Amino acid sequence: MSMFDLSGKVAIVTGGSRGIGLGIAQALSEAGAAIVVAATHADQSADAVQRLRDAGATAASVPTNVADPDAALALVDEAVRLFGGVDILVNNAGINIRKRPEDYTVEEWHQVLSVNLDGPFFCSRAAYPAMKARGGGKIINIASLMSIFANEKAAAYGAAKGGLVQLTKALAVAWAADGIHANAILPGWIDTDLTAGARQQLPGLDEAVRARTPEGRWGTPQDLGGAAVFLASPASDFVTGTTLLVDGGFAAD
Repeated sequence: MSMFDLSGKVAIVTGGSRGIGLGIAQALSEAGAAIVVAATHADQSADAVQRLRDAGATAASVPTNVADPDAALALVDEAVRLFGGVDILVNNAGINIRKRPEDYTVEEWHQVLSVNLDGPFFCSRAAYPAMKARGGGKIINIASLMSIFANEKAAAYGAAKGGLVQLTKALAVAWAADGIHANAILPGWIDTDLTAGARQQLPGLDEAVRARTPEGRWGTPQDLGGAAVFLASPASDFVTGTTLLVDGGFAAD
């Protein structure tokens, strides 16, 4: 068996209906995993599941608000009902509200943190018993370069993603004895709907990203697939509590 083979594994991908989440779901399915797409928009989730099935994957969707702890529990229960268990959790769902710190409302601040930080905690906590019952599992948290770089209009997002990196380390330490590995991927500037909005709101961003990135381009959702398969597979069985940059060299320049 290949150390990257995910046959017989079940993966939940939050925010898996588009962008980075869908790119990761496609890669995990190509490696053999059954996919549960967890997202808020039923129509987008249905489209994503159809794309996965058309490519030969086993897939289903579960409408989920990750910021609701009860919804996180229901998501895991449904994944177990559909496919018999949970082996892989990709905490990818995220939002951003781009404002200077003094301009955030309290509600906006908490909204960003609830999806980007509370959500991964709720989903990981919900998945823990199911993973433990299977003898272990893999948690992959999608953080951001904003966890190590700063931007004047990303205070809430950066704080949440920085917290997510620390949460990753805490889960890795807490659950290592249960065979559960937790790691984070830090994507660079990836061409998605979310960053399309950033390019509209931040003049010069496109040129700055291309100039700073040694690869000379924006990443694609598919660029995250290999890293996700590695962290989801037996190939990473002695890798936990770490962060993996997938950024075209942005942080190295």
